[in-house]
Amino acid sequence: MPQTTYNVLFLCTGNSARSILAEAILNRTGAGRFKAFSAGSNPTGTVNPHAIALLKRLNYNTDFATSKSWNMFAVPDAPKLDFVFTVCDNAAGETCPIWPGQPMTAHWGVPDPAAATGSESEIALAFSDAYRMLNSRISIFSSLPIASIDRLSLQNKLDAIGKNQAKAE
Repeated sequence: MPQTTYNVLFLCTGNSARSILAEAILNRTGAGRFKAFSAGSNPTGTVNPHAIALLKRLNYNTDFATSKSWNMFAVPDAPKLDFVFTVCDNAAGETCPIWPGQPMTAHWGVPDPAAATGSESEIALAFSDAYRMLNSRISIFSSLPIASIDRLSLQNKLDAIGKNQAKAE
């Protein structure tokens, strides 16, 4: 029986840090089972250099990393999305496009490391913290037996990943 590959879109306002990190994490963690994408409601047009530096330190290929609009995922020939996760509070409160395929959605808010100030080490720590939070949530998500869970139970689990992890961190 062929394995289903689920398409996942991570959204943030600028698509320069958190959503880029999430895309990289899921594409590595869920290789073959998940295909991750990222986008923003108001993309900056560039990926934050601290996000790129962190991914490179962790041996990720960063060739994929571009800041792009979520509109490219709402057109008829876009990949059919199975899941859409907002990773910043601004994007969670915005009116999203209508996604083809009626994907399941959840909010997994993470503090914005791009807003961090201070020394280079303090900024690097903010990016590491965001990575840790996203990696934890994505690891839980990618281990779910998605095909064997009914839609309501799955939605409850997706919501709990964002809520419970946020309290635990």
